[in-house]
Amino acid sequence: MHDPSLAGGGDKMVNGHYNLNVLLSEIHNDNWTLLHSSGRKPLARYKHAIAVAQEKLFVIGGSCNGRYFSDVQVFDLRSLTWSVLNPRIEIENLGLENSTSKVAFPAISGHSLVEWENKLLVVAGHSKEKTDSVIGLHDVARGGQSVTIVGSKLIMFGGEGRNRQLLNDLHILDLITMTWDEVETKNAPPSPRFDHTATEHAGRYLFIFGGSTQSSCFCDLHVLDLQNMEWSQPDVQGVAVTPRGGHAGAAVGDMWYLVGGGNNISGATETIVLNMSKLVWSVATVVPSQDPLASEGLSLSAMSIDGESLLIAFGGYNGKYSNELFVLKPKPRVPTKPKLYQSPAAAAAAASVTAAYALVTSTGTKDIDPVDENVKSEQAKRQPEPESFATEVLTVEKKNLESKLAEVRRENAKVEGNLEDARNRQSLLSMELKAVASQLEAERSRCFKLEIQISDIQKRLNSVGSLERELEILRQERSQVEQNTAGVQQQGSGGLLRWMTG
Repeated sequence: MHDPSLAGGGDKMVNGHYNLNVLLSEIHNDNWTLLHSSGRKPLARYKHAIAVAQEKLFVIGGSCNGRYFSDVQVFDLRSLTWSVLNPRIEIENLGLENSTSKVAFPAISGHSLVEWENKLLVVAGHSKEKTDSVIGLHDVARGGQSVTIVGSKLIMFGGEGRNRQLLNDLHILDLITMTWDEVETKNAPPSPRFDHTATEHAGRYLFIFGGSTQSSCFCDLHVLDLQNMEWSQPDVQGVAVTPRGGHAGAAVGDMWYLVGGGNNISGATETIVLNMSKLVWSVATVVPSQDPLASEGLSLSAMSIDGESLLIAFGGYNGKYSNELFVLKPKPRVPTKPKLYQSPAAAAAAASVTAAYALVTSTGTKDIDPVDENVKSEQAKRQPEPESFATEVLTVEKKNLESKLAEVRRENAKVEGNLEDARNRQSLLSMELKAVASQLEAERSRCFKLEIQISDIQKRLNSVGSLERELEILRQERSQVEQNTAGVQQQGSGGLLRWMTG
């Protein structure tokens, strides 16, 4: 889920700045939390790259609406404050002793950013400039590749070339000599792809997950054994994961967190976790479909603050470009013993040894070849006692079942919590519906009364005409009476006058 509890609040500020230690005390495990900051935010973008070094988050490049960025933004993880760097690149002028020139940092997108020995390395990516010069390697211009550091080696896999060709080649950069080598591998590699993710495990294995072509996305998991350079595609357990490309990944211990991405139809809302030692998928949390964390082209990095592991995500595109920061505190998990991913060749060799041992056992001990005897002796040394082996298997299965049961209980608790929230919301909505219904009934009664009053007024208006006519008749009758009265008075006055003068 997405926890908006850190969206603001002056009580979480120290000396005018947001304070990470105060904020972290309120973060729930395996929940993404919006992280507010001070200073001017970077422009919204996607297909940028981030890395954490010296308790600072560096954001380099990216694109928005076809525009490529060349800026270097720095986020201080202590004060939660943004600032801007203006780096320039030093280029040696070949043929001139002790001579260098400086050029502006290029606008770039779809690149990778990694830290090595207090340095930040920007690898590959697309830019407006067509300069593909890399020592020891040709035709490497690409974007959407994966880059992983194992020891002093940088391993680059796949990507999309300038002409949109899909790649599944493997190149290794020696960080001491800064030279590239293209490496031949055994068995079938992952199919050509870009916008996938990669990480290393136990210093020996390279994990590749997901990615895209121009028309589809993947949800497959591939493992490269770096000791013998053999690819395999191991069986995995747990929840079913959906295809995605443009997602971001970061490992915390043997847990590989993957967030965001999409499948050309919608963004991936669930943050999934792969236990690389057990090869088990699970879901850490889920965000709404329009959340910035369900974006393509976002970036994710692991970091440690005061010994506490955290994940921080930035940017992405999900209908609109984002420049928000989110932080997740992984749920503590008990570390497990790394699993050995046996290659097909090693598995075949082990099977042949087991078959030879079975043949020798079935034919008895006569005329046994010394080599077979040695094989039997060595096999006997490695073969555990049946009872102890069965006990160990049952113990492991029991632990796995207990872990799955605990996971199911946690998921059930989440579902019950969500169900209770839904019930509460339904109850509130029912109360609001009743209140609205009561108000509607009152309005209906009021409207009915108004209609009666309007009818009475209309009747009165209709009777005004007849009243006016009656009034006019009365006026006429009054006028006639007044005229008659005046005539009578005049006649009476004239007769009296004549009598007095006669």
